[in-house]
Amino acid sequence: MTEPASYRGRVWQRQVVDSRRYPLLMQSRTLPFDPIAEAHRQWVAHDWAAAAPGMAAITSIMRVHQIFIARVDEVLRPFGLTFARYETLMLLRFSRRGSLPLGKLGERLQVHAASVTNAVDRLEADGLVRRVPNPDDGRGTLAEITPKGKALVLRATRQLNKRVFVSVGLGEAKLVELFQLLANVRRGAGDFR
Repeated sequence: MTEPASYRGRVWQRQVVDSRRYPLLMQSRTLPFDPIAEAHRQWVAHDWAAAAPGMAAITSIMRVHQIFIARVDEVLRPFGLTFARYETLMLLRFSRRGSLPLGKLGERLQVHAASVTNAVDRLEADGLVRRVPNPDDGRGTLAEITPKGKALVLRATRQLNKRVFVSVGLGEAKLVELFQLLANVRRGAGDFR
């Protein structure tokens, strides 16, 4: 991979931005070259050619993750939601009864039980979810979406669809291909069978 002559020999260093603390902090100007392609070139030049494609792919995915988190946060902030709380509400909304055991929420969201408890606590404090006894298990507790939660998550979803999900930057066929490629990585990591 080549870069403009003015950049030859320079070592590119990434600045890592914590998108949770600085969700809208984006690069202030468009660079005249792809810094990840330059990092790839540097990897090859430093005798790490075998690792260069993986580094470039993973670094690209992590950068795209930052971009999408910033976009999603911008849309969800006016609704008082984080993406984790949004996902929790959507999972409850899609469930047959509008409720699920906390453990099942954690499994399906693929997060630690403490993260589910935290999300449900916050959603409950906002009146979007309530805890109810599990009728199938007298000792268990269900998280149940409230009518207020259903209305809010529907409004948030309309905005996410309009402002994020339909403007990813790839056509439908490429999005399907990307999803399938990433599903292979997720399956290999043990996310699902």
